[in-house]
Amino acid sequence: MFSKRSLPVLVIVLICAVFVGFRSMGTDRSDPPGKYEKILHNVGEILQQVHYSPKKINDDFSKEVFKKFLATVDVEKNIFLQSDVQNLRKYENKLDDEINGEDVAFVPAVSLIFKNRVLEAEQISKEILAKPFEFTAQENIVLDPDSLDFPKTDAERKDRWRKRLKYMTLERYADLLDNQEKTKGKPGYVAKTNVEMEKEARERVVKILNRMFERLKLKYSDDDRFNQFVNIVTSTMDPHTTFFPPVDKRYFDEQMSGRFFGIGASLSEVEGNIKIASLITGSPAWKSGEVTVGDIVLKVAQGTEEPVDLAGFETQDAVKLIRGKKGTEVRLTLRKNDGSIKIVPIIRDEIVQDETFARSAIVANGKSKIGFIWLPEFYADFDNPKGNRCAVDVAKEIIKLKEQKIDGIVMDLRNNGGGSLYDVVQMVGLFIEDGPIVQVKDRDGKPSVLRDRDKSVLYDGPLAVMVNEFSASASEIFAAAIQDYKRGIVIGSSTTYGKGTVQRNIGLDKETGMFTSNSELGTIKLTLQKFYRINGGSTQLKGVSSDVVIPDMLEKSKVREKDDPDALAWDEIQKSPYNTWKAPYDLNAVSKNSQQRVDNNAAFNQIKANTNWLEEQNDKVYSLNLDKYRDNKKKISATVKQLETLNKLSREIDVEDMPGAEERFGSDKDKLERYKVWKKNLRNDIYLDEALNAVNDMVYQKNLAFSKAGEQKVLVDPKQ
Repeated sequence: MFSKRSLPVLVIVLICAVFVGFRSMGTDRSDPPGKYEKILHNVGEILQQVHYSPKKINDDFSKEVFKKFLATVDVEKNIFLQSDVQNLRKYENKLDDEINGEDVAFVPAVSLIFKNRVLEAEQISKEILAKPFEFTAQENIVLDPDSLDFPKTDAERKDRWRKRLKYMTLERYADLLDNQEKTKGKPGYVAKTNVEMEKEARERVVKILNRMFERLKLKYSDDDRFNQFVNIVTSTMDPHTTFFPPVDKRYFDEQMSGRFFGIGASLSEVEGNIKIASLITGSPAWKSGEVTVGDIVLKVAQGTEEPVDLAGFETQDAVKLIRGKKGTEVRLTLRKNDGSIKIVPIIRDEIVQDETFARSAIVANGKSKIGFIWLPEFYADFDNPKGNRCAVDVAKEIIKLKEQKIDGIVMDLRNNGGGSLYDVVQMVGLFIEDGPIVQVKDRDGKPSVLRDRDKSVLYDGPLAVMVNEFSASASEIFAAAIQDYKRGIVIGSSTTYGKGTVQRNIGLDKETGMFTSNSELGTIKLTLQKFYRINGGSTQLKGVSSDVVIPDMLEKSKVREKDDPDALAWDEIQKSPYNTWKAPYDLNAVSKNSQQRVDNNAAFNQIKANTNWLEEQNDKVYSLNLDKYRDNKKKISATVKQLETLNKLSREIDVEDMPGAEERFGSDKDKLERYKVWKKNLRNDIYLDEALNAVNDMVYQKNLAFSKAGEQKVLVDPKQ
């Protein structure tokens, strides 16, 4: 039996295999002499010999890294000229040789050109910002760097800077105009002329540019560029293979829990923007309901104070602004995935970890009594035998729901990013008889099948699993198993996230290898294994397709694994034999009926139409004309507000507490308040409403089947 006790043994075997393999690398030749060469050479060896599916490090790989690195160093393509790129092309086919141990020459050559061009760009920006802008001309700016090439001439580069700085000024000028219109006639109102507001907007941009150029000249070092280069090399293998320099890895380990203390959101720098990388369930940012992974943080304000523009900021500097004392307010100005701008006030607080634990309630939108189980992550406390385990906690919730005589269960895995593999195997086992749950394969071995060996079934009634774009990893394993066994229906966005890979940290020191992930040379978080469904298909890239697809606001946002060009491919292996569930209802008919309701639902159709419209607006080509800019901004804002309204039911779902639910909070008023907010959100959840409809269909069919079999059961048609 695959048990918790066997996990350390499996890990030790894996570590030893990697350790022995890594120790044997490079024995035919001496190590490269310099630190850069050692790091790059060791990274190359690990990628080739240990990565799950390594690309060949050859001239094609070299060309890909060459292109990506230049685009990373010069994100907006307004520093380098095409002639610079042409001069650097002598390295285009030689980066594989550098990775294999030759002297590191490309990054120093890029650094030399970059430093000189930054000084030129600084002078260009000063000259442009010294004069007022006018916003009546009909011209556009392209902000998608993938649609741009490096400028051919100095004149083209200067014009690119002019448009960029004009757009930045336009954003702030429009904000000042909007604010003046809102505050007109109110106490403290001070009228300003358009000339004064344009100048103020331009001065704000000057401050941003000064900070940015100071960072590029003084803080953005040769080491930083080299570390970026190594990370380009690793992430070109796949997006989850990452290089941590020694200091970054130690900082990551030591500060991960406290670094973002205050609102519970981790940040990352992507394409020159500060983005929300993840949210801690139960944190202030998560509870606001307004912050989403992928949002760009434009500004940070301390309460009602003047916001600080984050353009040109590094991640650590942005974090310092967001952190603060418990109970104080921070206001984030966010650019949402749909392109809209939103100011979100958040009260800093402690990060409450108990919010991640499984929770249940009884919900109903008809005659059936449905149990609802909310699981935000597949948590497990491996270090504490008495610690919380999600599989155990979910089993307890099921038992409590059964005591309340529920007719069906909805399992909510929306925004669940995964977690314990052991627990997802145990959890699927609560709903099926014994059988395979998931297949795991490394680069060389045959797939191992993780099985549920307990023939007992804790719950055998109607079941629906709710998912969305952020349901990933272990969530996808659970949803896939339920779908493959035909145990229930999967309902939500078109597909889940699509992360079907496993990573581990490996140190670059050949003497200690994986035993010391914080080696002096750095660390690689390396993709070593891949998940496969029991039907043979991988969850990688494709995720799990919902049986019932419900339109949502993030459907067109490029947030899934498939949207990263370096993501590992989907493939399939041999099916693991299993017997499907024999249910007293037709899941195909249930899915078909549910999909018809969704397709005929006016709110869902409007959500789909609005989402498609927003996607068309968010093409990264923007007008520099004030009237057009403000008009488009108003339309986007109105559409987003309508979407927020459409996402809420016009009538509420009945939500019933589990016995003793509120009493367990005792005197902790904060926890009790959070629990009440959670229930309030359930009552207005349009997506939960359709999941309940689907379970009601199963209940009706089940009762009808039992009635035909001679059992006395009151039948309630869910359509009535």
